[in-house]
Amino acid sequence: MNLPDRVRRTIRQHDLAGPSTRVVIALSGGSDSVALAYLLTDLAGAGELNLVGAAHFNHQLRSEADRDERFCTGVAAGLRLPFVAEREGVAARASRDRTSIETAAREARHEFFERAAVHFGADVVALGHTRDDQAETFLLRLLRGAGVRGLASMHPRRGRIVRPLLDCRRADLRAFLGARGISWVDDTSNDDPRIPRNRIRAELMPLLESRFNPGVVDALAAEADLARAEWQWMNAEADRHAADACRRDAAGWRLSGPVLRGLPEALARILVRRALVEASGGRPVSFEHVEEVRRLIADKGGPVDLPGCRVDRSATDVVLTSRSDGRRRRAGEPGSNFFSYSLSIPGSVVVAEAGLAVSAELEGALAVSADSPGTAVAVRLDKCGNALSVRNRRPGDRFRPIGLGGRKKLQDYFTDRKIPRGGRDLVPLVVDANDRIVWVAGHALDEEFRVTDPAQSVLILRLKPVGGPA
Repeated sequence: MNLPDRVRRTIRQHDLAGPSTRVVIALSGGSDSVALAYLLTDLAGAGELNLVGAAHFNHQLRSEADRDERFCTGVAAGLRLPFVAEREGVAARASRDRTSIETAAREARHEFFERAAVHFGADVVALGHTRDDQAETFLLRLLRGAGVRGLASMHPRRGRIVRPLLDCRRADLRAFLGARGISWVDDTSNDDPRIPRNRIRAELMPLLESRFNPGVVDALAAEADLARAEWQWMNAEADRHAADACRRDAAGWRLSGPVLRGLPEALARILVRRALVEASGGRPVSFEHVEEVRRLIADKGGPVDLPGCRVDRSATDVVLTSRSDGRRRRAGEPGSNFFSYSLSIPGSVVVAEAGLAVSAELEGALAVSADSPGTAVAVRLDKCGNALSVRNRRPGDRFRPIGLGGRKKLQDYFTDRKIPRGGRDLVPLVVDANDRIVWVAGHALDEEFRVTDPAQSVLILRLKPVGGPA
């Protein structure tokens, strides 16, 4: 099968785009993204998708970064594609957020992709990840001890992000460009052996191909496909049992011992891990942390302190108490102007502190985009449970903004959006029965609750000033 047909098959198999889908290309200047630009331009010319632009993010990490930006400007001009570029000092961001350069770069890049999609009015942002990238990601996560969730590696579609080249080898893409006389630029950071992915690419993969399995890339990428399907099924099963297995009350997160003991180990681990992540304010949760909680559930252990939370037994249940819950908040600290209200489905609630009302409607008078950051959003009804709540922020709050591909601290989101400090405690958060953020009202929807299929049942959440028009 030739390269364009492989891309076409991937797009159709995973429903990444259709004739009316507005697509923007993430263009780095490397061979993969340049090949993606030319391949999607050909598909757009055949009426198979609507290519509306290209976007480049300059991380300002390398001396060649400005050269790469100029190169991408030229590629877009040559393809007659509208072009947008942004730059940010990622190193400074990493220092500010006390995180790794890789994490800071990924978060900054995905935030830019979301802005680029809005700029072009695009439905999806196409990235140039290949089958080689997928195999490397699988190995990297395997070596770090990931479970099925991590081994699922890169998804063909995650929110706005799509990856049409996941069935293509890097060498084939370069041969495609070479046959057309098309150039690209090399990222010198890919040669840095201090970066684990680079060592896997330069040392481990060649060894595995030459000494063990010449088709190891395809084998590992296939394993990622299997893991992804298994994780999606397991995660859906965990969602089905979540309301019975764990709930939040005045004491903290309460895990039902009888329910969790009756579930398969894999599902119990997923549910315990979810609760630990929430109770600890998003701190890293290891396999051993999950097993500590499961030992208490099995009545084989005693109270234990874990990162960000305390774990105790209460009758037949286990309770996770956030360490921040019992201490007195200082003035101006997140959550110092505490409010929390129940929101029935359907129903509405007045948040007097903010002078706003939040409503939940089973039938909206007008269509609302699930990506809307405004005063109304459509959310998946099946994800919301039987009731919602409206509260303000708490220490450790995190959510998954659409298109980011991961979790983000609410505090960092407010900072990035330049929301005044004095007003942050007054932003209503719609949360589900498990205290997961559904909607940062008026600002952003969580990826988990995004409507992705017209057949899904929809709940309309609306925000309006008290006494404002309906």
